[in-house]
Amino acid sequence: MRVWEIFLIGVGLSMDAFAVSVCRGLAVARPSPKQYLSVAFWFGGFQALMPLLGYRLGAAFGRHIDGVDHILACVILCLIGCNMIREGLSHEPSPAAPAKPAEKPAAPDGSGALSLFFLAVATSIDAFAVGISFGVVGGVWIGRAALLIGLTTALLSAMGLRIGSLFGARSKNRAELAGGVLLVLIGVKILLEGSL
Repeated sequence: MRVWEIFLIGVGLSMDAFAVSVCRGLAVARPSPKQYLSVAFWFGGFQALMPLLGYRLGAAFGRHIDGVDHILACVILCLIGCNMIREGLSHEPSPAAPAKPAEKPAAPDGSGALSLFFLAVATSIDAFAVGISFGVVGGVWIGRAALLIGLTTALLSAMGLRIGSLFGARSKNRAELAGGVLLVLIGVKILLEGSL
């Protein structure tokens, strides 16, 4: 699997973390450097760790399903992508806030490490499933793939925090839709390449 394909998978996987970061940014007028580093560390770290864990399982499992590995990888990616698309379509965008120059409140207490830990775990489950598909398909340098996925998520999470503080919740649904479509397209590509 090529580096640009792994990067696109990383972008797709990071959309949940991006969307959560956007939501967190809604309550922060000006995120501090510590808040940027926190979302980047927790979300990026878990998005890098989960594919490694999934890869170990997929590599062991993949030996028993040789010949249909590309179909399984496609199914996993498409299920994850379709779920993200469904979530993106099911949420109604928040009504626009009244245009008044009131200052946003300070960051809520939920910005602590424990809160970020649980959010990072919840948003990285999809990365575990993708790691399984990497192990099943094979031919993936998992260390480089996990690092690239983690760095991509870290960057996009920090951007999401800033975007949330500037524009509100409108970006959340678009991020989930875009990430879901991207994962489905990559899954279909793997299926087509494996069938040739």
